[in-house]
Amino acid sequence: MTIALWPERALETEGSNAGCPSLTPYLMDGPGPYPVIIVMPGGGYLRRAPHEGEPIARWLNELGIAACVLEYRVAPFRYPAQLEDAQRAIRLVRSRAAAWHLDPDRVGVLGFSAGGHVAATAGIHHDAGDPGASDPVERMGSRPDLMILCYPVITMGTYAHAGSRSALLGERENDQELIALLSHELQVTKDTPPTFLWHTADDMAVPVAHSLLVAAALARHEVPFELHVFEHGPHGIGLGTGSPGACAWPALCAAWLEQRRFIFSPATGTREAVNATDK
Repeated sequence: MTIALWPERALETEGSNAGCPSLTPYLMDGPGPYPVIIVMPGGGYLRRAPHEGEPIARWLNELGIAACVLEYRVAPFRYPAQLEDAQRAIRLVRSRAAAWHLDPDRVGVLGFSAGGHVAATAGIHHDAGDPGASDPVERMGSRPDLMILCYPVITMGTYAHAGSRSALLGERENDQELIALLSHELQVTKDTPPTFLWHTADDMAVPVAHSLLVAAALARHEVPFELHVFEHGPHGIGLGTGSPGACAWPALCAAWLEQRRFIFSPATGTREAVNATDK
């Protein structure tokens, strides 16, 4: 089942954007309410890598977490199309919470590489929704309750992944104001959601500096986070299968999600209370 983000907007039909923008849910059986994580595959803002989509959703399902894979628009669509898609996906999931047996207060985002940049953009640039909107989806808030960023593109300045910056910004790729706006190490606030980060130290495509920069910003603003840097591993390894060291990230992430009460408990059917300061 694939769901158009905007029913009144026709899905794209050509190239890397065929079928976009849309959401594919991987829901859980039972009454829930289940936490849900929206998965945003990477691909340098030129495509969306399949191995960073459905396999990740299936892994989340194994943990007791519902998942949705976001097919966000890529080049030739430029910013802010990707942020609009991510925000709409978060709102849409919250609006379907009752029908899909989800917990609207446990909606996370997970992104790889450029998809990590999309996820972080949504986590940093969010709003409470428009209570006066005629579309009930638009009344929902777009702030995710947590972020999982996997070898993410973070900065558009020094250490930028040139391909992602060019594909995202197009003719505006040298616009310094826009570069600053989309360099997330400069935009973190105390309201940025709790974050799990991982990277490999020898990533030759997106340097580990991206994760280190945003981790330092999260620390400055006292945002809860967990960072893992593995010594070896190429860029784009998804679940990390067959990559010594980095293959540990799913288990580490699962432990972090459990700590944050983000895994469904069949014993109670609900989450335990989380301190307001952790939100």
